[in-house]
Amino acid sequence: MPAAKQADASGYGLSRKFRLAVVVIVLGVLWWFLLGVLEREARNAEERAANMVISQLRSALVIKGAEVMLSRGGRLAEHRGINPFELVEHQWGNYKGQCQAEQLAPATWCFRAREQKETENGPKGWLIYKPGQPITIDGRQANEEQPRAWAVTTEFADRNGNGAREQEERLTGLKLAPVSLTEAAAQTQDAQR
Repeated sequence: MPAAKQADASGYGLSRKFRLAVVVIVLGVLWWFLLGVLEREARNAEERAANMVISQLRSALVIKGAEVMLSRGGRLAEHRGINPFELVEHQWGNYKGQCQAEQLAPATWCFRAREQKETENGPKGWLIYKPGQPITIDGRQANEEQPRAWAVTTEFADRNGNGAREQEERLTGLKLAPVSLTEAAAQTQDAQR
């Protein structure tokens, strides 16, 4: 009988080890799925937050454009390149102000001035957003290695439908338009509008 007891004990020990292994594997799989869900939800939250900021800034620009058009001496063209964050009376947690020389932290915004001198409407430049992970922002794919940029430009009444502004087509408002992050490309796109 002692051999039978020993066989039962070793069988029971193997059974416990097998159950423990199954539990560890199941917990590992569940943990893997949980991490995937958390990553996806974090990406969705960042994407919604960034797109909400873009939407709020665009709304502020519509209001500013209307104010400029209603003022007697206001000219929409003078507001190209302004910092739209200054139009909204809200403390943005992920807005860092003027872009500094050091690297921009993930999931943050800043304003890069392209003109050193300040004009009546503040410095001119463009907004930069550095994603913390791959997201779709303003209809464009972005990842953490590729910051995205936008500039305040003017809208115009495109009477002939060619997409280019002619001299007789009047300006109708301000908008936030995506631009290339290079300074030369941003200035070129701004000059075309």
